Amino acid sequence: MSELQVVTPVDGSVYVRRRLSPWNDVDAVLARADRAAREWRTVPLRERAETCSRFADRLAERADELGRELAWQMGRPVRFAPREVTTAADRARSMTALAPEALADVAVAAPSSDLELFIRREPLGVVLVVPAWNYPYLIAVNSVVPALLAGNAVVLKHSSQTPLVAERFGEAFAAAGLPQDVFQWLHAGHAETERAVADPRVGFVAFTGSVRGGHEMVQAAKERFVALGLELGGKDPAYVRADAELGHAIENLVDGSFFNSGQSCCGIERIYVHRDVYAPFVEGFAELTRRYQLGNPLDPAVDLGPVARAAHAAFVRDEIAAAVARGARSLVPESDFAAATPDGPYVGPQVLVDVDHRMSLMREETFGPVVGIMAVSGDDEAVDLMNDSPYGLTASIWTRDRDAALEIGPRIETGTWFMNRCDWLDPGLAWVGVKDSGRGCTLSKLGYEQLTRPKSYHLRRFG
Repeated sequence: MSELQVVTPVDGSVYVRRRLSPWNDVDAVLARADRAAREWRTVPLRERAETCSRFADRLAERADELGRELAWQMGRPVRFAPREVTTAADRARSMTALAPEALADVAVAAPSSDLELFIRREPLGVVLVVPAWNYPYLIAVNSVVPALLAGNAVVLKHSSQTPLVAERFGEAFAAAGLPQDVFQWLHAGHAETERAVADPRVGFVAFTGSVRGGHEMVQAAKERFVALGLELGGKDPAYVRADAELGHAIENLVDGSFFNSGQSCCGIERIYVHRDVYAPFVEGFAELTRRYQLGNPLDPAVDLGPVARAAHAAFVRDEIAAAVARGARSLVPESDFAAATPDGPYVGPQVLVDVDHRMSLMREETFGPVVGIMAVSGDDEAVDLMNDSPYGLTASIWTRDRDAALEIGPRIETGTWFMNRCDWLDPGLAWVGVKDSGRGCTLSKLGYEQLTRPKSYHLRRFG
């Protein structure tokens, strides 16, 4: 029997053991979901919305408990982890509120009075959701709740680092009164997941993960015309103009770089600062970074926990070492943090200067607590450097000049453009990526489009 084991970054012990489902179990789940979808699509939207609202309430009620469990699974400090659960509940409520407008019929002007024309959005059937571990509640809720509201059945195959999140979703939906089999979860290996992607009963796949994982999903679906939503990461840049409010920029960019130990697809990984304010910005940024308390995430005083996996911690340190070998300089050495484990997952936050784009640290996703800072001469140089990456998820500008932000925004290859903010999702806005950051759209009214298909109604009346 194949077994899933979650090695906690807290102390390296095995925190969770679960049986991995063989294909015959996955096949049975898909068969039940296919049957359930045919019934669920006939349930009025109002009733679907009430169920999803109750789900959000049940989830939020357990925020402290689930937050501590999350700290054990992936290392987020208990100081912050419950907030992800309550934010996921709030996001579910926001998507529920958007559903009536997003799913409403689209009236079309008819050329004569005996014709009635409209477009109706219909569910796809079974939606397979495969989220990442770094924000396991939020990433999952972005697809699970709107898929259900749209009338689909959902099968959730969560990351092997955070499998308990799938189980907690199931418990909350059961407590909310969702009909049996409309939502199901499973623990499965790569081969079974890829076989599910290729299964004709699956009408849509929502995947969040690495670029390599995205290519694997595409390959798994290559014999089908099934649609895939892919969110594959980022190398998100920030540009601090000479007219920026420096205190605000420093505070928010430090948080945007190191929250969740830098393990965020929309976290800040590279910063370009106008030469006129470079020195004070770098000084303030390094000083604030030194205040982090790195340590056991179960300690309420700790605000920086371990990287989720020791192997990735080693990758982050290798990227830093490679940059230093090319001339980069660390302003906040890891040795400044007593809790850092040079061969383990506790990685001290790093601030590197004297960096350039010969270094992969400035172009490829690092996904850890490190950021590179470069001086630039002005807007044009900043735009060129911000676009010099295979990724395009979010980017931010820090300025007092709204007109400049709106002029520069269209020149940046990104799905979201922030001014004086970063590392944040608003459920009313579309969440999209360009280049290797993926394809498709979640959140907002537009997020419902990939979870439904349009059907045109062309009715001619007599009399």
